Amino acid sequence: MNAEAVTKVRESHLQRGAYLYIRQSTLHQVLNNTESGIRQYDLGQRAVALGWRHDQVIVVDVDQGHSGASAADREGFQRLVADVSMGRAGIVLGLECSRLARNNADWHRLLEICALSDTLICDEDGLYDPSEFNDRMLLGLKGTLSEAELHFIRARLRGGQLSKARRGELRRSVTGRTGL
Repeated sequence: MNAEAVTKVRESHLQRGAYLYIRQSTLHQVLNNTESGIRQYDLGQRAVALGWRHDQVIVVDVDQGHSGASAADREGFQRLVADVSMGRAGIVLGLECSRLARNNADWHRLLEICALSDTLICDEDGLYDPSEFNDRMLLGLKGTLSEAELHFIRARLRGGQLSKARRGELRRSVTGRTGL
């Protein structure tokens, strides 16, 4: 174990599950961005390196093809939050914050529940304890950036649509979907 794990991972964490949350926003991404999927699944090895057994790694991947913009339609995220709140998780792993939630309400709710239940959070960049001020502040910032990124993605898409409309090149299908 590295120094980070020695100071944060305790036996009480290792007695509970390591929840690995997997998500990509669209089915197109799931099918075509396979490297992202591989990197997400590989994060389970990080839990093992931190001290969890392979059989303790619980993969939650039922939200494939669902946006992180809201928890409403994400069964896997709701299960994750419920299991964390019931003290079943010692750690939650996700490739990056945007895999877990792209809106601050859902993200901060998860952070609060993790802090109250003594559950760690791990992403590709590091290991965090949401009950520690500096870790919580950094996680909060990551969540804010994730939400802002969603805003920028939507703004670029809308800008492209408006630009095509001004040139008379915007096409719409009968279903209302835009052809860019």
